[in-house]
Amino acid sequence: MVVVVKKDASEEQIRDILKHLEDYGFKTHVSVGEMRTIIGAIGVQPDFDIRKVKILEGVADVYRITDPFKLASRNFKKEDTVVNIKDCKIGGDNIVLIAGPCSIESEEQIFRLAEIVHSSGAKILRGGAFKPRSSPYSFQGLGEEGLKMIRKAADEFGLLVITEVLQIGQIDLISKYADILQVGARNMQNFSLLKELGQSDIPVMLKRGLSATIEEWLMSAEYLLSSNNKNVFLCERGIRTFETYTRNTFDLSAIPVVHEKSHLPVIADPSHATGLRNQVPPMARAAIAAGADGLMIEIHDDPEKALSDGPQALLPNQYLDLIKELKLIAKAIGRNL
Repeated sequence: MVVVVKKDASEEQIRDILKHLEDYGFKTHVSVGEMRTIIGAIGVQPDFDIRKVKILEGVADVYRITDPFKLASRNFKKEDTVVNIKDCKIGGDNIVLIAGPCSIESEEQIFRLAEIVHSSGAKILRGGAFKPRSSPYSFQGLGEEGLKMIRKAADEFGLLVITEVLQIGQIDLISKYADILQVGARNMQNFSLLKELGQSDIPVMLKRGLSATIEEWLMSAEYLLSSNNKNVFLCERGIRTFETYTRNTFDLSAIPVVHEKSHLPVIADPSHATGLRNQVPPMARAAIAAGADGLMIEIHDDPEKALSDGPQALLPNQYLDLIKELKLIAKAIGRNL
């Protein structure tokens, strides 16, 4: 249920509305927008008479949200969410760039690539320290040593750090080094992890699951939002279909659909979506044209020797050439990259 507060409502009236809703058994979430203040009342009470709230002083309107995801819904918050991290804005008119290797392999490697990321104008350095691999015999990441390396490299070049968290026990450790926590596709429906991350104020990027519908994806975002973390954005990274010529099927249509249904920013990851270097640039261009709020792109200066996902990593010169093209597309649709 959404409660629209009158523009001239006093703080006392808003507190009274919140108290009534909580007394009725609802969990409340307040969203203060440019034009209006919204109170989301969350709770399974299908027979509740909304007139009890409509008569309260300071209430302009009350209506039910039919979407199963409430706080992620565009009905709850009309304005686009913009996640602010230091001088970086994710969402709105700007398109954010996230780039770096799949895995942190050494201090020399992450410093070389961080310099390239910085020179491209990107704001965020990516790199995995804990890697969820299909095979238990594959490289699993450098752990905390890798986190120290990427933090040092990011600080050297004025970048933010995003890296993946795999389990609840890693949250405190990774939060010491990272500015953004990534929930990978395999953990999209790890609800215990999402609840814990929701209790943190560190921003979270939620990747779409391998076979997840858009509704399931947004319901996972709801776990983060309902646990009080408002700094949430999404990442479309391709879904599993019957097609075999690409690693996954890049669901470009998910970008405008999510923008219609939700206020959350949507990042696109063409590297994981396609799995092949030559397919990354055209899909990156298409994602910007489709309205993505940012891109996550893997790069490596010696991909043949990469410890993970070398075939999908762009070489530095390919990456820098792509950024030039993307800036032209962004300008054509009235956005900045």
